[in-house]
Amino acid sequence: MRILAIDPGTTESGWCVLAEGAAIASGVLPNAALLSYVTGVSLTRTDTTLAIEMIASYGMAVGREVFETVWWIGRFTQAWHSPEAVMRVYRQDVKLHLCKTPRAKDANVRQALIDLIGPQGTKKQPGPTYGVKSHAWAALGVAVTAAHQMTEPA
Repeated sequence: MRILAIDPGTTESGWCVLAEGAAIASGVLPNAALLSYVTGVSLTRTDTTLAIEMIASYGMAVGREVFETVWWIGRFTQAWHSPEAVMRVYRQDVKLHLCKTPRAKDANVRQALIDLIGPQGTKKQPGPTYGVKSHAWAALGVAVTAAHQMTEPA
């Protein structure tokens, strides 16, 4: 199972490719560059699932940044070879899956991922999360949660 996961943002987004239980590629890219990457993966890797962190409404007023992020979610989804198959993963689901509480913070999610997948390691001895930085941690959380949802009985 291979998953390309995205933590979308207004101008740049974190991304991660999870395969065989390890983060094999990750980073943070400007949205236009990530859109090109998604299109390329979509055309060449039919064995890959796209999972995107989805925005949820909790009754609070939102501003321009939220709508801009939602717009990018739509663009990434539409660029995929099968937009209907794109998995939408909510942040609360990531926190519940990895930390067993919706109150978890980013640091808790990062530590849960290290505990589950393995440490980053060093350049000479890279671990399964080597190279994951910044918003790519959130994308890795989306990937791990999506993988769990795909294998969980309905």
